[in-house]
Amino acid sequence: MTELSGGPALAQERRVVTAIPGPKSQELWARKQATVAGGVGAVLPVFVKRAGGGVLEDVDGNSLIDFGSGIAVTSVGNSAEAVVRRATAQLAAFTHTCAMVAPYEPYIEVCEQLAELTPGDHAKKSALFNSGAEAVENAVKIARAYTKRQAVVVFDHGYHGRTNLTMALTAKNMPYKHGFGPFAPEVYRVPLAYPYRWLTGPENCAQEAADQAISQITKQIGAENVAAIIIEPVLGEGGFIEPAKGFLPAIANFAKENGIVFVADEIQSGFCRTGQWFACEDEGIVPDLITTAKGIAGGLPLAAVTGRAEIMDAAHAGGLGGTYGGNPVACAAALGSIETMREQDLNAKARRIGEVMKARLNALAEKYDIIGEVRGRGAMIAIELVKSGSKEPNPEATGALAKACHQEGLLVLTTGTYGNVLRFLPPLVIGEDLLNEGLDILEGAFAAL
Repeated sequence: MTELSGGPALAQERRVVTAIPGPKSQELWARKQATVAGGVGAVLPVFVKRAGGGVLEDVDGNSLIDFGSGIAVTSVGNSAEAVVRRATAQLAAFTHTCAMVAPYEPYIEVCEQLAELTPGDHAKKSALFNSGAEAVENAVKIARAYTKRQAVVVFDHGYHGRTNLTMALTAKNMPYKHGFGPFAPEVYRVPLAYPYRWLTGPENCAQEAADQAISQITKQIGAENVAAIIIEPVLGEGGFIEPAKGFLPAIANFAKENGIVFVADEIQSGFCRTGQWFACEDEGIVPDLITTAKGIAGGLPLAAVTGRAEIMDAAHAGGLGGTYGGNPVACAAALGSIETMREQDLNAKARRIGEVMKARLNALAEKYDIIGEVRGRGAMIAIELVKSGSKEPNPEATGALAKACHQEGLLVLTTGTYGNVLRFLPPLVIGEDLLNEGLDILEGAFAAL
């Protein structure tokens, strides 16, 4: 019998044949502990052999339902046909020249696609990098070069990366910042419109949070000193927080009025994840700069800063780049990923995933009062867990539920400033039967808690 390959050909079924992790994964975990730095952790210590569609197959033969997508990276599914086809052809042609030394067409093609897909009909340009953190850091460089200012404003609960500057931009200490300082200066944090936890209620959240944020910027920094305001339109590591409606437009308008570059960090929320190409489209936000990564290239490392041509051109020649930035194989994969998103209408599929998940999760919330809130859009959905009868965060229940799901063959991720959010990021190509089976497992985990 011919062994199945990964990608779309992989059998779309959950299969648990050993304890999770199984013996082969345990052997590999021991090898990892012997040779890999301890700071590199793992959500679930199973070692993947093949993956595709909505499943991950491990070395022990278990097939797990994937509600993580490698943290929103494999939105088109692992080893999607167009990604493999285009990347394979590029591998056979050449693997690297360095775009800053001898450029190549795929880099241009990706930038053309970004100009077309990102919000706004103004002239746009892009620069390509390797990771989300690199994209955010370069967005700050570009904004500073354009405005001739230094200060950068970010928000409570925000996450922007693990480099020194992006750690400074990130709100959460553990595990991202603890023990790694000192951090880059001229970074200022202001309140976020977090409806579930706004003290005077969600109905007051947008206006009050915007007023507080703008007041702090004006009084404590001076708007004339701010180069950039950076925000995730849906906050990822902070707990899949959707800022209260009206908050983002108020902040974007303030930035425009004061010559501040407004940067939408769409690294986790972009490329069809929320049911639109980019989450900022939900309120008609047209950012000056937009940072992308994760879902852009179907699993290969690629990131981008895209924005108004006059802002992007502010940096001097040679001021942007990097040895591997816009690698030709990663660019080819990105073109395959975008092709898949267009041809399969993954925005529509993300919206359908959201409909199915929210219906099931809202029913659970009516049954279990430890579910404080169900939130999110498209295939970027979360539940915030609290102690019964309160809004006190419940990270213990969150961890227990995740562990129970893992044991039954469902990969889920936790997140949130307080460690009390279960987040769901299934591949946008997941079958509805697998999606519902995964939700059945989650329901069983709640029943057993």
